[in-house]
Amino acid sequence: MGKNEKASGPSMDSELTAQTLERAARELLERDGVLGGLNLREVADHAGVNRGLVYHYFGSRRDLLRSALRRNVRERIAAIRIQGSPTPFAERARHVLKGSIRYASALRLAVLLLLDGDAQLRLMPDLERTQELLRRDREEGLLDDDVDLVALHATLQSLTVGYVLARSRLAKEFGVGVRELDDRVVALTERLSTAVDGPSRDSSANSASSFKD
Repeated sequence: MGKNEKASGPSMDSELTAQTLERAARELLERDGVLGGLNLREVADHAGVNRGLVYHYFGSRRDLLRSALRRNVRERIAAIRIQGSPTPFAERARHVLKGSIRYASALRLAVLLLLDGDAQLRLMPDLERTQELLRRDREEGLLDDDVDLVALHATLQSLTVGYVLARSRLAKEFGVGVRELDDRVVALTERLSTAVDGPSRDSSANSASSFKD
């Protein structure tokens, strides 16, 4: 039995097949990068399933990407959400960047759909909740009153997407390890993010400093 025939039998569970194809798509994006594109026949071959099944389950490359993104983005949102009391923006930025590095495949899928011109794509699926949290932070003095929350959110999103997509290549060109560069970029992102701290955050920092002295 050939490679493209081995997974086409009636016993193959449909949900498992779909997940296998989605995983293959993510692995190919990890290997080849976003600009390498994604060919459905190559996805089927990489997954070890009949090429016809990828069209049967998804119909098109865009549908496959959407399905894989929906499954993956839930994990990413859970990873970057901060629960509980209001959090200083610098800490939030560090948490978002670290969580996005961990779930980089969701960003790769989203960017490929963006390049495809997908009108249904949402680069920020947690947009409303994040903006609500930023407004709360500003009201409670954790952010300056004059901070443009849309611009702040867009800046963090752009930094996160750009770095996550390019981190391996950047590390290679700088001649450092990827994990080392991750740590350095996360630390600097947190440091830069303190520029938008409000009076409550400044007071807390000063109190902590006085206590240590």
